[in-house]
Amino acid sequence: MDRNIRTVDDVLRLLDGLFAPGADRWTAGAADWWDGFYADRSRPVPFFVARPDESLASYLDRGLIAPGRALDLGCGPGRNALHLASLGFEVDAVDLSPAAITWAEDRAREAGADIRFHCADAFALTDTELNGPYDLIHDSGCFHHLPPHRRISYLALLDRALAPGGHLALTCFAAGAAGMGSELPDTDFYRESGLQGGLAYTPESLRWIFSDLTEIELRRMHDEPPESPYFGEPFLWTALFRRDAEARWSAR
Repeated sequence: MDRNIRTVDDVLRLLDGLFAPGADRWTAGAADWWDGFYADRSRPVPFFVARPDESLASYLDRGLIAPGRALDLGCGPGRNALHLASLGFEVDAVDLSPAAITWAEDRAREAGADIRFHCADAFALTDTELNGPYDLIHDSGCFHHLPPHRRISYLALLDRALAPGGHLALTCFAAGAAGMGSELPDTDFYRESGLQGGLAYTPESLRWIFSDLTEIELRRMHDEPPESPYFGEPFLWTALFRRDAEARWSAR
């Protein structure tokens, strides 16, 4: 007989266990699932291309964010981390999948880019393993693969790792985009024991979740043509939020 729930972390781990390994893309079994996903580099997957998000490029071009320390969450094959490094950012990039990290490291080596890659659960990395506080935390496609209860972990990571005056740049599934992202209520994911391929969000839900940050921009991602130097798909939201400059960063 187990009576092992004492802390918030214990509750989070309990809820993790309600999801089948192949459905929960963040906890047990997630790395194996994503390794299979990234195994064939020639697959026609839109975000396998070595091109940064158009939104990230736009923020930089317009001077909304400036080079500094950056953390790329769920970096995959490293396309956005490489773009940031090419513009002078000091980059940490994290992904659960060894196959994704190997691919990203190959790309970085070919480009001569100096990026610190971590094959790990970003929530489990210690402050000594990371190089924060970060001026930019970038997330293209990680947040929408988190089960609802792990938003707590995500916000805690922002709280400890995002510098005062720093920015969160987020790309996630948009509600109302046919076939991309589930619009089930949060509670139903626990009844279904799966994430249905990822969670879709409305602008209102994103503003509420990140209400401790200041919204700079929230829009649909632009649809980029095949010849574009940037990645862009209109079934995604792109959002830029800023942490107030007077906010206090603290290691935990």
